[in-house]
Amino acid sequence: MTLVFGAASQAQQTNDEQTLAEKLQQLKKDVIALNRDLFVLEEDLLFPSSTQLVVYLSMDVGNYFNLDSVELKLDDVSVTHYLYTEKQQAALVKGGVQKLHLANIAQGEHVLTAFFLGKGPHEREYKRATSFTFTKSADAKMLELQIVDVTANQQPEFKVIEL
Repeated sequence: MTLVFGAASQAQQTNDEQTLAEKLQQLKKDVIALNRDLFVLEEDLLFPSSTQLVVYLSMDVGNYFNLDSVELKLDDVSVTHYLYTEKQQAALVKGGVQKLHLANIAQGEHVLTAFFLGKGPHEREYKRATSFTFTKSADAKMLELQIVDVTANQQPEFKVIEL
């Protein structure tokens, strides 16, 4: 009788441990989901779409330009300066897109200027800039800085597009 009771008690303890482990795993999933929801809500509160500006950076191929750094100016005020490692450059060349800047701006006309530093063809130092004038409306504004290889003249081209 003691053996049967001991085996039943051990089986019950194993089931309780499994149930507790499952509950703990579900609780971890719930905490992660709650954290994600809180992050989204925080971003909505800090950067409402009526004032939101997001600037992305992408790079095509990268044969004619190796990016070292980018500086962003918004209405002649420096807002972002970013230095790149070789791994980050490689990720951009493989199709990655970087969220370079997120800010709140007033509605109206603004000028975004981007300065690109790096090495161009024949390992020459390059410093190029591009400016873009845009009008911020009540909706969120998304801009993409693109570095594109132009094979016709074997030079990089720097441009800004609205998304």
